[in-house]
Amino acid sequence: MVAESDMEEGVYHIPVLLQECLEALKIVPDGIYVDCTFGGGGHSRAILEKLGPNGKLVAFDQDADAAQNLPTDKRVLFLPHNFRHLSRFLRLHKITAVNGILADLGVSSHQFDEAARGFSIRFDADLDMRMDTRSELTAAMVLKQYSETALHQLFEQYGEVTNSKTLARTIVANRATMPMQTIQQFKAAIHSVVKGNPNKYLAQVFQALRIEVNDEMGALKELLQQLPDLLAPEGRVAIITFHSLEDRLVKQFFKQGSFELEEEHPFENRKQVSSLKVITKKPIIPSAGEQKKNSRARSAKLRVAEKI
Repeated sequence: MVAESDMEEGVYHIPVLLQECLEALKIVPDGIYVDCTFGGGGHSRAILEKLGPNGKLVAFDQDADAAQNLPTDKRVLFLPHNFRHLSRFLRLHKITAVNGILADLGVSSHQFDEAARGFSIRFDADLDMRMDTRSELTAAMVLKQYSETALHQLFEQYGEVTNSKTLARTIVANRATMPMQTIQQFKAAIHSVVKGNPNKYLAQVFQALRIEVNDEMGALKELLQQLPDLLAPEGRVAIITFHSLEDRLVKQFFKQGSFELEEEHPFENRKQVSSLKVITKKPIIPSAGEQKKNSRARSAKLRVAEKI
C-alpha cells in the first residue's frame, strides 16, 4: 500500500505498471474491457487509446470523486459501485462476457491527499476511511465497537503491526475515557505503545483500519470468484496488489480456482482444476525507473491469468 512518505502532492493518481498492464491484457480493438478501479483514469485512458470505435470500456469506482476524471467518450460506461458487484451491473447493461478485466487495488493518491477523508496520518480529521461514503462503518466506529480480540486480529493480519495485541488492549482500555473520533485523538490515545518509526507504525495501523472499514479482502474474494464466468475464452485478467494478503489470494485463485488450500490424498486425486491459465508464474514488478519516478509503485505486484 502507499506509505505516507511516498505521496506525490497534487497528483490524483499515477497509474502503476501501465505498459505492463496493456501488454498483459492483449487488447483487441473491438473488445469489451473493465477497469474495476477507475480512480484517476490513467489505466482507462490508455486502454481507450488501443480500442477502436466499436470497443467498449466499463469503468467501476465506488468513490464518487472518481467521476470527475471521466473522459468525454461514448465508448465509456461509468458505474459508481464497488467491483464486488461486477456481474450484477454488467448484466444490467446486457454485458455477458468481456475480453479483459483490470484491477489496481489499494488507495489512490487523491484519497490520501483529501484530509477530510481520514485516510492519512498527515492531517487531522474525523477517522472516516470510507472509500464509498454511502456505507455506514467508519474507522472511528471500529475503534469504538470492536472487541479486543477482533482489534488484535485485524491489526495483526491487515497491518502486520508488531505489537498488535498490546495495541488492541490499549485501545479498549482507553476508549472509555479518551475520545478516538479524530486522527489526533487516536494518535494521543495510543502514543505510549507506538514502536519504532512512528510514521511507519501509524501507516500500518491506518492500513489495517482502512482494509477493515472497506472490507477490501471480502471484495477481492468476490471479484475473483466472478472472473471465470465473466471472461470470454482467451480473455485476460490483470490484478495489481500492494499487500501480501491480497497477492496471496490472487495467486491462489488464479492457480486453483478457489481459496482453499489443496490437501494431499494418498488414494484419490482431488486436485482443484481452475478455468484460468496463469500467465505470470512470478508477479511482474515495476522497473527501478518506475519505482524512482513513482514511489507508490514500490510494493506493486501484477499477476495475469487467461480464461481457458
